[in-house]
Amino acid sequence: MSFTFAIDNFSEKEAVIESPKFSSGGCQWFVEVFPKGYIVDDHLSLYLLVGNPESLRHGWERRASYSFALLNESGKELLKTTESSCQLFCDEFTGWGRTRAVPLRKLHRFTKKNKLIVKVYEAVDEGFVTGKETLDIRGFQVLYSQVVSVGRLFIEQPNVAANFKIKNKLVKTRHMNLLLGLIETLERPPSSFSEDELSNTRNNLIKLTEARFKLDWLKAKLDEVSLEWKKDDARVQELVEHIKNLTLELKEKGKTDAYATKFLPLAQMVSDLTYEVSDLKI
Repeated sequence: MSFTFAIDNFSEKEAVIESPKFSSGGCQWFVEVFPKGYIVDDHLSLYLLVGNPESLRHGWERRASYSFALLNESGKELLKTTESSCQLFCDEFTGWGRTRAVPLRKLHRFTKKNKLIVKVYEAVDEGFVTGKETLDIRGFQVLYSQVVSVGRLFIEQPNVAANFKIKNKLVKTRHMNLLLGLIETLERPPSSFSEDELSNTRNNLIKLTEARFKLDWLKAKLDEVSLEWKKDDARVQELVEHIKNLTLELKEKGKTDAYATKFLPLAQMVSDLTYEVSDLKI
């Protein structure tokens, strides 16, 4: 289906403009137009969004492909963006679009009489989402179950893959999966790592950096985790040594029955410290 709307006095607009809502695939949709660009400042940006997400059931999902066109007053298409792959719209990502739809320096060609006419083409796939389907995000084929994680990654770190030039889709997918796994790993508490795990994590970071991912922010996180782990490890060693000393003292002073009762609190202290060391090593 398609939907067309016009924006009068376009040259006077600076803030984002919302189109009227239209229905497709069992829900409402609308288009956002950014006259001065979104994220970038040298292109017109166009986005398709779900118009009524709060009224849809919890866990709702829609898959849709779309494209945008700019028309003249006779309805002739002057420009049309390439059709997107089938994108997943959900609670976390209610909109997708084209950040660089049209260079602003060329926009005057499409705004005769200071009017911009936009047409959106949309095809909603109402089939069941199994989670095994993939879609393209910034040139990476990712599972639907990974959409939120990958989308958040590119929102928080928009240039993370700017210098990544590998073209092979399978190799790109492997690198992205490695990066997602590394991010998830570094969300764990430092005390949960073994020395080998930290070493493997650093090796994986080196592999991704050598592939030209921009990961200074992730290296800083790993350095922070490593530092905390070393502090925890040092504390474990101190406690182990303390337990050894207390155990020797307990053996010496507990040799006779006369002293056994007197030093029961010392035995309890050794037991408590042993449990504490065990917790730190988990």
